[in-house]
Amino acid sequence: MTIIRSVLFNLFFLFFHLFLVVGMLVFLPFPRRWMQTTVRLWTNVLGAGLKLIVGLDIEVRGFENLPQGAAVIACKHLSAWDTFVFYRLARDPNYVLKKELMDMPVWGWHARKCGAISVDRDGGAGALKQMVRDVEDRLSKDRQVIIFPEGTRAEPGTRHPYQPGIAAVYARTKAPVVPVALNSGLFWGRRSFNKKPGVITIEFLEPMPQGLDRRRFMDELENRIETATDALIAEARSRFPDIVEDPTGPS
Repeated sequence: MTIIRSVLFNLFFLFFHLFLVVGMLVFLPFPRRWMQTTVRLWTNVLGAGLKLIVGLDIEVRGFENLPQGAAVIACKHLSAWDTFVFYRLARDPNYVLKKELMDMPVWGWHARKCGAISVDRDGGAGALKQMVRDVEDRLSKDRQVIIFPEGTRAEPGTRHPYQPGIAAVYARTKAPVVPVALNSGLFWGRRSFNKKPGVITIEFLEPMPQGLDRRRFMDELENRIETATDALIAEARSRFPDIVEDPTGPS
């Protein structure tokens, strides 16, 4: 049954995504909020599709920790699900994305129109400074910036080194930095065809204290995110004991 539901959802996702990506070309000449509103609609429809087709829902904890104004959201990255869910949760989300995605024809145009921020991971100090300037610009417009501190997706229960960009943003902008933990990768795995029924839990933790030096900030941020993520993963495995990698499913 999981395979059938996954096939149906992936077909739904593919065709609906292609339809929207092409259709949104008409919004490029118009105000940014038109594109943002369309992407939010797309995200809500995908969420409804996940619930109806796959049986996969969402639970949000600690939402009171997310400021309604300018803020930096530092989120654990386990799944493609993470790359659109904040359109359901944040008031005006702007993602930090790798340059390769932003350079894609059509899709990249839409992302730039929405206010996404490009980061060149091989660009050195100059690219980092430009990313911080772009984050400052979005925060000055009272938006929420979403950063994945590891810079790439991790398998549940694993972690990658936290990149220095988040520390530079923290030091330069003085904006609230809200750590976020989740267990999405158990249900929508990295490069996984199968989507599993259950409940993805996402938890907004208390904002990081101001005035920390770089090392203390990075250690505290990583400890908060990883500890909370491990707890959510353990809880989900207990709550949904049938969550295992399917050896018969393509990845």
